Amino acid sequence: MQQLIDPKTLARIKDMPLIAKTVAEGFLHGLQPSIQRGVGIEFSQYRGYEVGDELSQVDWKLFARSDRYFVREAERESEIDIWFLLDASQSMLQSSQQNNLQEKKTSHWNKLEYGKHLIASLGYLAQKQGDSFGYLSLTDNCSADSPETFLPSGNGERHWQKLLLSLAHTKKGNFFPNLKLLQRQIERLQKPAIIFVISDLNQKHHEITDFLGKLNTSLSEVVAIQLTSNDELDFNYQGAIRFKDLETQQEILVSASSVKQTYLKNYQDYQNRLDSQLLEKQIHTSRFNIDLPLDQILFEYLRQRNRVIK
Repeated sequence: MQQLIDPKTLARIKDMPLIAKTVAEGFLHGLQPSIQRGVGIEFSQYRGYEVGDELSQVDWKLFARSDRYFVREAERESEIDIWFLLDASQSMLQSSQQNNLQEKKTSHWNKLEYGKHLIASLGYLAQKQGDSFGYLSLTDNCSADSPETFLPSGNGERHWQKLLLSLAHTKKGNFFPNLKLLQRQIERLQKPAIIFVISDLNQKHHEITDFLGKLNTSLSEVVAIQLTSNDELDFNYQGAIRFKDLETQQEILVSASSVKQTYLKNYQDYQNRLDSQLLEKQIHTSRFNIDLPLDQILFEYLRQRNRVIK
């Protein structure tokens, strides 16, 4: 596969729409044009043209009669929504210490920023395919009705722009919310849907796996995307290292060489338990390393996913 874009250039660009379009269109360029999903497409209604609507949707015959622009809206049978859920707890502020040192902290995102760009790219693909999609941020200060944390399902380029606005306004919270706080949002997702949950999947007890289990019904497919980093995978530290829990603020000073093997074993044990717990709930976990190019890892993931569902 040809590299689509220089990852350092991607990370230095702050314009989320430009990044998302660059990543997503690079993926689309490598595939055959997609066919809009659904059992059938039927005309629903007319509405006035709005900035951002595709010109192909304009009814030109009606324009010739009325001298006004109208867009034909269609509704699909057996509609399947796509939902993007982003963990915005404190632990998602982790970035790669190794690469920050190498790049002088100028060219890498933390997990929360990486997750935002990932969702923006997936959302762009969804709107290009004509899919309906929505967004929910997951924090202890989330509100079921706040436009900053919840975007109802919709479609089209204007709705993608609303998604970008919601992502830009998403702020970090403290902890992953409990099930009681999320109950109303869970009820809104109880219909045919593909639900992408982007998180580091770090949990104190079973709050994230319990939440994923509640989402996974006969109507929905839940896709858990775990964000990792080179630091977590390799633990290539040297000397005395002070670690800080971003959620509890607890700190611990350790000798890197003396704890490395124990850490790596415990980390792998946790990953194995996590995979087992989610497989029991029929949820597959994919891992995205934030130190790898977003375009490359997304391309490989979507290509594999298309191969599986065909």
